[in-house]
Amino acid sequence: MLAPSGLMLLLGAWGIRRQDAVWRDEAVTYDMAHRGLADLWPTLQQVDVVHGLYYALMHCWFLVYDATLGDALGAVIGLRLPSVAAMTAAAAGVALLGQRLVGRRAGLLAGLTFALIPVVQQYAQEGRSYAAVCALVVWAGYLLVLAGARPRRRLWLGYTALMLLACLLHEFASLALPAHGAAVVLARLPRRVLRAWLLCAATVLGCLAPLAVFSTRQSAQISWLMWPDPVQLLTFAVLAVLGLACARVPIRSRGPIGLRALGIPLLLLPTLLLLLLSHVEPAYVDRYVLYYVVGFALLAGAALARLLRPAGEQGQTRGRRLRRTLAVALVVTALLPVDVHLRSPDSRVDDVTAVAREVRAMSEPGDGLLFMPARRRIWRATQPHDFRGLHDLALAQSPRASHTLYGIERSGDAIRARMLTARRIVVAGDPDGATDDDNDQELAKRATLHDAFTVCRSTEVRGARITLYGRPGTCQGGG
Repeated sequence: MLAPSGLMLLLGAWGIRRQDAVWRDEAVTYDMAHRGLADLWPTLQQVDVVHGLYYALMHCWFLVYDATLGDALGAVIGLRLPSVAAMTAAAAGVALLGQRLVGRRAGLLAGLTFALIPVVQQYAQEGRSYAAVCALVVWAGYLLVLAGARPRRRLWLGYTALMLLACLLHEFASLALPAHGAAVVLARLPRRVLRAWLLCAATVLGCLAPLAVFSTRQSAQISWLMWPDPVQLLTFAVLAVLGLACARVPIRSRGPIGLRALGIPLLLLPTLLLLLLSHVEPAYVDRYVLYYVVGFALLAGAALARLLRPAGEQGQTRGRRLRRTLAVALVVTALLPVDVHLRSPDSRVDDVTAVAREVRAMSEPGDGLLFMPARRRIWRATQPHDFRGLHDLALAQSPRASHTLYGIERSGDAIRARMLTARRIVVAGDPDGATDDDNDQELAKRATLHDAFTVCRSTEVRGARITLYGRPGTCQGGG
């Protein structure tokens, strides 16, 4: 386990600051984790209840981190360290699982493959729950394999606890259960093992059900999802095809639950089920089922272990072995540009830090401030000092006071009246080409800016456009 976990830790630490760039979902984590638990609970009753346990754990983490390492390392590192640690544990678990299913060399190569997958490195450096969910699913799978070989009550209890924790961190972790069930069925294990697994799965789903039912009231949060992102679908398709090709390599499994019985369902079922669900209500994002890459890593590691066996074991010539080693090195080299890009601010949909910096550069104390749409108010969560001295013209109640993510805005008429009292207004909005919201507040903002103000200056940063508006004749000088 040491080599894969060491590599994952190294890759997770490499460029972890990402030039202090934070994207909007990480800003939500930072904001929620820094609210008191008494404030967090009423907020979760209105929004983001599916991430409630993660926010509570991050709140506890920041209590310790801010008191010890916060001043030395900074908030950005504190936000991402738990994900680095979780993905390191996941890499170790993949290696151990591969060893249990096939052998030591297969486990080593599976763990290394897992660490090198770009999407794994991406979510190892994000302050969200997906790395932790992935790690929990990996170790739950390991306990499942152990229980399949030697059923023990403590193994089933451990499996149930890990899967329940994964599901409470993110509901779509429950899509790993059908993959585990398929592994048990394909392995043709005794009925008592199947009954034990069914009891574990029913317990997990039963405990998850109240949260799942309550979270349907907040389904508007993912209303922005339309058809799945083509790049994400292509990534899944490539890994699925490569994984199935690796599964065709002759491999001898060591236990009752074989490599193919676990690896193929884990690779395919969670994503396919989520895509099927998306036909009812759009819900597909690859990070929701990130753990599907574990299935690919297991299959690829076992295939590589078979193909790269020493010449004495397989009767290969030294030249053939060298060519295969060079092929592996070429794959690693080809991934390097992707890995470098993941450590840049441009690798995420927006950059909260850049937005705050540009607002500060463009504004003067006393200027008005608008977020268009209102949900972009999360951009100020991690850098509130950069917005000091500006008047948020639309805000009626702050996010914390209203127990919401973005605060409560005034009516459209009230916003218009306040805008007309301002001499200059800085607007932090979506970049060109984004779809405009059509509620009363956003219509009032756009109409008033068009009728009563002129553009003084505008610039685009990653995922946002910052524009300074002024009343006619006030654009000269300043700003």
